[in-house]
Amino acid sequence: MVQEYVSPVRVHKYPFEMVMAAYERRFPNCPQIPVVIDCVITEDSWSADDSQRDTTRRCQLNVEAPYLLKKMIGVDYIYFIQKNHLDLKARFLEIEATNETFASRVGVVEKCKYYVHPENSDWTCFEQSALLDVKNFFGLESTVEKIAMKQYAANIAKGKELIESFMSEVHAEGVTELRPWSAHEPAANRELRRVVSRGTEPLSPRPVAETRRHSQPDQYTLDSEYIKRYLGELTPMQESRLLQLRKWIADLQKGKVPSDTTLLRFLRARDFNVEKAREMLSQSLLWRKKHQVDRILSEYETPDVVKQYFPGGWHHHDKDERPLYILRLGQMDVKGLLKSIGEDGLLKLTLHVCEEGLKLLEEATRASERAVQAWCLLVDLDGLNMRHLWRPGVRALLRIIQIVEANYPETMGRVLIVRAPRVFPILWTIVSTFIDENTRSKFLFYGGKDYLQPGGLLDYIPKDLIPDFLGGPCKSFVHEGGLVPKNLYVSGAFTERDGDPLSEDSIYRSVSLTKGQVHEVVVANRDPQSVLTWDFDVLRHDIAFTVYRSEQDLDIPDAAAACGAAGEEGRSVLERGGEERHYHRVEPTLVCHDGESIQGSHVMAERGSYVLQWRCELPDSAPRAAQLVYFHETLASHHYRGSMSSLQSGTSGFSCLSGKSAGSSCPSR
Repeated sequence: MVQEYVSPVRVHKYPFEMVMAAYERRFPNCPQIPVVIDCVITEDSWSADDSQRDTTRRCQLNVEAPYLLKKMIGVDYIYFIQKNHLDLKARFLEIEATNETFASRVGVVEKCKYYVHPENSDWTCFEQSALLDVKNFFGLESTVEKIAMKQYAANIAKGKELIESFMSEVHAEGVTELRPWSAHEPAANRELRRVVSRGTEPLSPRPVAETRRHSQPDQYTLDSEYIKRYLGELTPMQESRLLQLRKWIADLQKGKVPSDTTLLRFLRARDFNVEKAREMLSQSLLWRKKHQVDRILSEYETPDVVKQYFPGGWHHHDKDERPLYILRLGQMDVKGLLKSIGEDGLLKLTLHVCEEGLKLLEEATRASERAVQAWCLLVDLDGLNMRHLWRPGVRALLRIIQIVEANYPETMGRVLIVRAPRVFPILWTIVSTFIDENTRSKFLFYGGKDYLQPGGLLDYIPKDLIPDFLGGPCKSFVHEGGLVPKNLYVSGAFTERDGDPLSEDSIYRSVSLTKGQVHEVVVANRDPQSVLTWDFDVLRHDIAFTVYRSEQDLDIPDAAAACGAAGEEGRSVLERGGEERHYHRVEPTLVCHDGESIQGSHVMAERGSYVLQWRCELPDSAPRAAQLVYFHETLASHHYRGSMSSLQSGTSGFSCLSGKSAGSSCPSR
């Protein structure tokens, strides 16, 4: 398997000639590189005008490999052939090292280059790459790759400090400046030759100057100091993968390369697998072009309903200088927002937030003088209830999450979730499977008022920036949210997509009831601790809603069971057949008024039959029947049992976003 490693450009802030004088001091060996036992010059020649030198060395290395491995392969040392070409006229040094030992089984080619900095002639650049091809090595190919990479990383780490150390020795000998080679100053050239070769005379003189073409620096290389300043600390392997992806994407995009922070985010999302990162990034770039995402910041106009009812916004920063975004999810009317701006509108809002976040990250990096690569999300769940489990809304949100995960990977540095109620584990179970595992590991949960205790928000957010609605001193300008008035709903704003039944008509059943008539849904429970959830809208008149449980299996006709309606002239299944039914009410009767939207849940702790009952409370003067649309679902116990058990002590109920809905709330058990 062939592995390629590329390191970023290192910059030595010394002239090229001084760096060459320091570089030569690493031979034949030096204590700073104990792995090199000895380097013997086998060929050495200078051109007649003292401008070029070609040197070949045979280097003996003591590889840091396990003792048993050395005995198995029968060697204590390995040998490399290193060929250097120094051009003082063009001011560059090219180095190529290849392995002599086990050359038929393992191929190692390491290339290095010193050259004058393109923007500062008094500085010197250094770049390094290696190619490893393990063909067949006694079944130990993986071990050999790890040893080779470890050695390569060690060489990179020591390279710059070696030059600094040797430069001190050069200065100590009184050499503080060397004049560049010049065709008009042969005496100075001779002195330059003496210093950079430490007085070593060539083994075979070369009488005439030969011209060797200087390969140009790769335009896709990166400076190591730039990486540390703007991208953070990276391992040699990660730096190598970044440079590879940069070049590949440049070839693919015809020179239009995304920012290095973007490349790094996609690499991290694919565990620095360049092929997978390139595929993911290529798809994202096509998606951005297709949907003109680059124009969102300049063209997006926030809808009025978002300005008034969306409870989210940017709020200063956390202790790591990450931009902080607050989302008061418990006060968010997902259903109302989707019915007023649609899924596309909510998606555009989300993308606008993400693009704002990327811009804020750039500003934070410049302001803090270090790499700020992700933002922090603070989610307040106060008010979260079964309203937020409205299945069409959850499906729409999951689709948005998938889009964000695919196109804005590794932008979430930390997620702080506070005031998590009992119902949250159910929502988390549904949502978490759509969130990348690495992102999930960044979530921190706080139930009740735990967020005010040690280990809470104060560990992550400056005390003076804790928002006021969480008991802090900082005024928050994030909207409180609230129920979106139905007069702001837009017909057709939220409909089916791609065959996925998102519209109410496709998963909600519509029922008309006359005075005294009941409509019931019987749920046979064989899974103790499963959760029965419901969501319904009253469209006309008043309807009383109750939940019952019977210890008996309720036998109802197939047709009635299929539609969930009561038979026998609208009588309840609990009263049917003349026999005594043992049942009791598990949720108090709730009178729901015209226009109300009700969500709730009940933990079915025991086996038996549970009945959702709607009874018409129609006045005698009403000319038309009452009407409702409903949806119910059973969540299996294994979906949330034991998950975040610390949150189970909390309580949850219907949202108190409006006085009307609060008055008709039925708490979930």
